[in-house]
Amino acid sequence: MAEITYREAVVRALDEEMARDEDVIFFGEDVGRAGGVFKVTPGLWEKYGNDRVRDTPISENAIVGAGIGAAITGMRPVIELMFADFAAVTLDQVINQAAKMRYMSGGQIKVPLTIRAAQGGGAGFGSQHSQCVEAWFMHAPGLKVVVPSTPADVLGLLKSSIRDDNPVVFLEHKSQYTDRGEVPDHSDHLVPLGVANVVREGTDVTIVAIQNMVKVAKAAAEALANEGISCEVIDPRTLVPLDLETIINSVKKTGRLVTVEEAVRAGAWGGEVATQVTENAIWSLEGPVVRVTMDAGIIPFNGMLEATLIPNKDRVMAAVRQVMEP
Repeated sequence: MAEITYREAVVRALDEEMARDEDVIFFGEDVGRAGGVFKVTPGLWEKYGNDRVRDTPISENAIVGAGIGAAITGMRPVIELMFADFAAVTLDQVINQAAKMRYMSGGQIKVPLTIRAAQGGGAGFGSQHSQCVEAWFMHAPGLKVVVPSTPADVLGLLKSSIRDDNPVVFLEHKSQYTDRGEVPDHSDHLVPLGVANVVREGTDVTIVAIQNMVKVAKAAAEALANEGISCEVIDPRTLVPLDLETIINSVKKTGRLVTVEEAVRAGAWGGEVATQVTENAIWSLEGPVVRVTMDAGIIPFNGMLEATLIPNKDRVMAAVRQVMEP
């Protein structure tokens, strides 16, 4: 095992896949000479050259369009959108083209496209650069949606995404780029899409969280253990496909569910999890599902105000205490 950062896991996954398969190419704004705006892709341009690692104009539509074109003609492109928020200008191509081509062609066309983008708050980037937008893509049949929370998952899930024959939206949380964690030191590490990770086992409450909220959920679970409350923390790792079996089996054991997400409440993934659990395990529930989400929809630039909106340990602990009430 080796300890690396979330940021280093991104470049290692890209490097290993580009070395393994010459059809893997990578392009986006400032990903080449500059090594990425968040410095997550240094050294790739120098190693693989301008034919395989290319800086693009500032046009998200052009980046996605070129990625789709390369994918349907036999390449395995990885493209980067500097901020996930900017995907809004590309939704026609992502949702109406990339996501639907395989179905509309009767399987004759494959779109092995990986769209990487940084999302999330906590870094003071303001309203247009700090959203968690995974729900946008969950609603588009044909897309897979990946939300890694650890360096090991970044490495294994990004490699699996690149090898997938379908379009994958791979969302990285920008506040986690400096997080450190152990990863296998060989090039065969893969994490399959659609398999959740039971981060912490427990018997009283199931907490489901993704990305940066996994750390928050773990911290809350450890503090609640001192109060005699045993929390099971589950990280889905991918939202499409979603490993409902692991979540439902956990709820059948604990009888209680709390979801924790940085996104705004309306239409977020926690509502889908709550619905699925209600449909499939309602007789196991000891009380209503409780969702912890952002308090408001628009993220302020001011760091202190931003911190008040993003769920924290105290809010998760309060939610758990609420579901533990008779």
